[in-house]
Amino acid sequence: MDTKAHAEDTINHITPYRTYVWIWVALMIFTAITVGVSYFHFGIFNVVVALTVASIKASLVALYFMHLKFEDKITWVFALYPLGLLALLIGLSVSDVFFRALVSP
Repeated sequence: MDTKAHAEDTINHITPYRTYVWIWVALMIFTAITVGVSYFHFGIFNVVVALTVASIKASLVALYFMHLKFEDKITWVFALYPLGLLALLIGLSVSDVFFRALVSP
């Protein structure tokens, strides 16, 4: 196996430390937002707000700290497929909760 040929096939990316610091600052800001939002009552949207902030934080971690931003398309498929299944599970659960009274009174 030729090491030089393997090195030419890979695409190197170098993320500067400044980017990691800015992502860390953004994560700390979103953590403060999470704590601040927990003191407000949004009614039925409490879960929506909490999941939105958590999704933004998880996206930042996956994109930058797990280097998903620089991966090829098949890796994106493997990363997004479980999220699609999670959305399907949440959607089916929500439909069950909201339409349960209509089916069996």
